[in-house]
Formats: sequence, structure tokens, C-alpha cells
Amino acid sequence: MMRPVILVVLDGLRYATARACLGYAEALVEGGAAQVYRLRSALPSLSRPLYETLMTGLVPLDHGVTGNTVVRLSRHPNVFSLARRAGLVTAAAAYHWFCELYNHAPFEPRFRRIENADGGIAHGAFYWRDDYPDDHLFADAQDLLLRHAPHFMLVHPMNIDDAGHRHGGGSAAYRNAARHADDLLSRHVPDWLARGYAVLVTSDHGMGDDASHGGTDVTETEVPLYTIGADTFTLDPAATIRQTDIAGLIAALLAIPGHGLAAPAGVLRYGEGALLPAPKS
Repeated sequence: MMRPVILVVLDGLRYATARACLGYAEALVEGGAAQVYRLRSALPSLSRPLYETLMTGLVPLDHGVTGNTVVRLSRHPNVFSLARRAGLVTAAAAYHWFCELYNHAPFEPRFRRIENADGGIAHGAFYWRDDYPDDHLFADAQDLLLRHAPHFMLVHPMNIDDAGHRHGGGSAAYRNAARHADDLLSRHVPDWLARGYAVLVTSDHGMGDDASHGGTDVTETEVPLYTIGADTFTLDPAATIRQTDIAGLIAALLAIPGHGLAAPAGVLRYGEGALLPAPKS
């Protein structure tokens, strides 16, 4: 059965900070409504390469977007393209690099808002300033949801990453940006669940104490994945998932063929240690 999905990518959020500062998300875990997993990002731990990894299931050496300066459309099957091929509605409130990967490269300000576009993202609200307020971004996402009822929507705020680059991953500013994002989740996730969405909250990469990322240190590579919805996920703490499995997980939830995705959806469902339960007979 198809389940619509909202994927929230809290850019630059490292695992330890998520566990310490996302009080609402952690309350869902404690209350049996969510589960959290520790993931290691692909390498290099940079944004644009990992956006493509999240959407294709391929590591950067395989999908070819190996740095932030590689500006081109995706060349591989991805969640957006597969969902559109299946006749589903897609949307994204996200940094403009997502537009460059799945709709138009290079980005131009006239693509700030798109409606019924031909690319992988049918409806979009894109920004290009790293300090674009997270509450504005969540408002953009809610507007897309109310007007288009997408089957798959990406929500991608940037303020945590921006605070990390300005002040370092060990700073109060970085932790408070994470707390603010958690507050926004607390305002929106209940509505999304009530509308029948499966909600995934993760990050592309972490943030070093030296205000950057891209390397192999755990502060830069360890990220969280929250699976939210007891009626959607097993919430099995022993389940295992990699960052490269997320695209396949989304495809499984959307009930679309995952052909071409690096992680076949079948490895994520049905059985001990799986993220998705067996279908009801």
C-alpha cells in the first residue's frame, strides 16, 4: 500500500547534537511513536554530493557529484524521477542545489517558485541564502502541502549548517539552531501525521568543531535518522539502515519500483530487524 512521505533533511546536523537538542523528536522516541538510528554519511561529507546520495542511494564516487562545485542535473534514477514516472506528485521546499540536481542547472532566481514543472520536482520553493529563516522554509513547505498534497515532499532547512559554519559544531549557536528546528518539527509533524504521511528526519552530514565538514571525523559523518509513525514503521531499535538505503526506503513507502536505486527496497521491509512491517493480510 502506498504511503505518502515527507523527508526532512536538517542540513549539517550531527548525530550527537540531534540526540542532545531535538527534545520533541526524542520525546516521540521515548513515547513509542518514533525510532532513531545512527547513520554514517557517505564520503566526502559535503552537501551537494550527499543530496544526490540521499535521492539515488549511490555514493558520490558512483553518482559522480563528488564536490559542491559539480553543478549539473542528476544522471541517475532518483526518488523524484521515479515518483514522477509512477504518476505521483512531488514537491520540495529546499536549497537551490536541489533544483540544480533535479530540475534546472544552473539555478536562476526565476525558478524560486515552480508549479507543475517538467523536472523531477513538480512544485518547489527554493532559496539561495544560507541564513534563509528555517521558519520561513517550513511555511513554504506547508504551503506546498496544502495546495498540492504531494505524495513525496522534501523539507530542507539550512540554519543549523549555517550556524555551524559561523560558530562551529560545538557552539551554543549551533545547538540553539538545532533546538529551533526541533520546535518547528513540533509544530508541523502532528499535522503531517494526521494527514497520513510517513515522516523521516535526517541530515546530509554533521559539523566539525572547526566550523566545517567534508572529512571522516565522527562529528562530520555521524547523522541521525528518525522514523516517525508507529503505524508505518516497526520502530525496531535493532533494525539497521545506511544512508544509501534511504532512497530505497522512500521508494518502498511510495510503493514505486525502485529500479536503478542502489538500495533495493526489499532489504528494508518484512522480517526481523526491518524498518517496515509485513503487510496486513
